[in-house]
Amino acid sequence: MKISFHGADRGVTGSCHLVECAGKRILIDCGLYQGSRELDEENAEPFGFDAASINYVLLTHAHLDHCGRLPLLAKRGFSGEIITTSASRELVRLVLLDAAHLLEEDVRHSSGRLGHDGAAHDTKAPLYSTLDALNCLDYLGRTAVYSQVLEVAAGVHATFIDAGHILGSASIFLELEEQSHSTSVLFSGDLGNTGRLLLRSPTTPPQAENVVMETTYGDRLHKPLGPSVDEFFEAITETFKRGGNVIIPTFALERAQELLYFLSQGIAQGRLTKSTQVYLDSPMAISATEIFRRHPECFDPATAKLFQDGHDPLDLPGLHFTRETADSVAINNIHGGAIIMAGSGMCTGGRVRHHLQHNLGREDSSIVFVGYAAVGTLARRIIDGAKQVTIFGENIPVKARIYTINGFSAHADEAELLTWQKQTCAKRTFLVHGEDDTMKQFAAHLSDTRVEMPEPNQAFDL
Repeated sequence: MKISFHGADRGVTGSCHLVECAGKRILIDCGLYQGSRELDEENAEPFGFDAASINYVLLTHAHLDHCGRLPLLAKRGFSGEIITTSASRELVRLVLLDAAHLLEEDVRHSSGRLGHDGAAHDTKAPLYSTLDALNCLDYLGRTAVYSQVLEVAAGVHATFIDAGHILGSASIFLELEEQSHSTSVLFSGDLGNTGRLLLRSPTTPPQAENVVMETTYGDRLHKPLGPSVDEFFEAITETFKRGGNVIIPTFALERAQELLYFLSQGIAQGRLTKSTQVYLDSPMAISATEIFRRHPECFDPATAKLFQDGHDPLDLPGLHFTRETADSVAINNIHGGAIIMAGSGMCTGGRVRHHLQHNLGREDSSIVFVGYAAVGTLARRIIDGAKQVTIFGENIPVKARIYTINGFSAHADEAELLTWQKQTCAKRTFLVHGEDDTMKQFAAHLSDTRVEMPEPNQAFDL
């Protein structure tokens, strides 16, 4: 029995971990690296294992940095079974088809682009195509149910427990047996915050001999939610007073729905006017919102009751869903008084870049960041104080007011991560999905466990 690490090792994206037991090879997640051009190139590199040799993929959740290389895995020979929760099954279809479309679109945009020598350069094929994504989805097999033990194969049992991160997200508890040996490995996936308003809090983890855990915010505490919501409404109100627009780079899964919930509350409480115009300019976020309504098993009980009573907390009077490209382009004619939520959250792709192109250079507008921005992303450069950025080849001065509101994070903070880890009573803890300095700071708090910080492709005996 052994475990090896092939993504999100000393970094925050590209989660991919391989467990070998009883003649089976089980992959936990197969995510996309997101951020700089170097990471884009890293996505095309070999996995560090033979894709055709993988028997099962257990998927913690449908964020791209956890599922985004599944089509590439299938393209390179995987023909096993992908197992995940019901909500994640729906969301992963949405996410992967959207990712394939964006990859193809990027190639189309770059084709014929002139190089520094003035000549047109050939472009590479996309990492994978829409057809590759569709083919990969054929391997979705059994559906995991929270807290129910599932026999993946002889000697391998998995229990998916609610991670409270996004709809359908799970931590995965593996119980492994091979010959006369047995052990357990608990994969945190991405852990959510306690006390959220839409989704349930993370389930208390079982005890495990080995734990593989994320450390995204392992070196800091989040701002409390209440003051974050206040700051959110203040940013909107102040921007509208200046006559500008509010641009919110939005993660399509969870963050978009949570913000709709708060905006709906704000109107109900009189903090925003009923005439407030909100544009959800993301086909994926629109579809994700529709999927949310189908999965009450993931909701906080109070939120589930709102839906049951016919009060949709994700709806508001001035809400516009803009699926079509023409409708998205038309938003650029609105010069003030609009809240525009568009993907992607890290500004690495999607429609938000067009809205930044039209609003980032305006002193009356605001850009409100409400989520994590990885090193190398456009969002991170703006947050870190860049005076000028390049979007679609155009140099744009950063004149808009920039807000970074961390209290909306869908990730657990340092205190919550430490509490979760302590509950596992793990003999050995593998730290992943975090920046190097963050992991080291988090590791300094762990005294009752052997700590490992794996390098890419490093393997350990279980």
